[in-house]
Amino acid sequence: MSPLDLVLAGGAGFLAGGVNALAGGGTLISFPVLIALGLPPVSANVTNTVALSPGYLGGALSQRAAIEAQSWRVRRLAVVAGIGGLLGSVLLLVTRDSTFRKLIPALMFVATLLLASEDRIRQALRIGQPVASRGSGLRTIAAEGPAHRRDPWWLAVPVLVVAIYGGYFGAGLGIMLLAVLGIVLHEPLPRLNALKQVLALVINTTAALFFLTSGKVYWSVALVMAITSLLGGGVGGRLAGSVKPERLRVIVVTIGFTVSIVYAIRTWF
Repeated sequence: MSPLDLVLAGGAGFLAGGVNALAGGGTLISFPVLIALGLPPVSANVTNTVALSPGYLGGALSQRAAIEAQSWRVRRLAVVAGIGGLLGSVLLLVTRDSTFRKLIPALMFVATLLLASEDRIRQALRIGQPVASRGSGLRTIAAEGPAHRRDPWWLAVPVLVVAIYGGYFGAGLGIMLLAVLGIVLHEPLPRLNALKQVLALVINTTAALFFLTSGKVYWSVALVMAITSLLGGGVGGRLAGSVKPERLRVIVVTIGFTVSIVYAIRTWF
């Protein structure tokens, strides 16, 4: 790799780390850059996963207050996320490149569509709506006992599925996590974003550790991108708290639909 190539990879890593901290989808910036620099598809994906893991750490640390406020939830879902990340990374190394490319547009489109339809789905299923209680009429969910008792046990299932996808490729992982968490949990978007960030960190770190012995990591590129993605994740995480939830959602949906269309054109036509 030439010095210019490393500069381009470093810039992509910074942007990807910031986007991941804000809304997810940073891989959609860095992965195409690695392909353009000449890395084979699977090696580009593996190198990208290893490189961007520190960026998730920076984003998570910058939102630690929102994470600590739901530490009971983080502990439960982190175990599921780690298992899914490992399964996905194993699946990637046994999948052919042609199959790998064809799945990307469909997965991205579905994840973005879920996030865009979050409010309508919540209303249709009455997720987060006031519930009846004997002797007290209606009350909001926030008035129920300990918060951790409100999470449905089956939340682990969609989180596991998304985690497998994250270990497999990871583009749009943040969008998928936000969609799943937003549909099931009655929380404001900044808090969901913090939870998404720590789960994405667990998924990517687990996959990255597995990939270290795969022989497919381009180490010079991974090292440069790891440093810049860490910086980008910290910057993006600090900005996340100051961005209005509605505006953040528009950004995420716009990124998701744009990238899914681009990938579909390049892959299917």
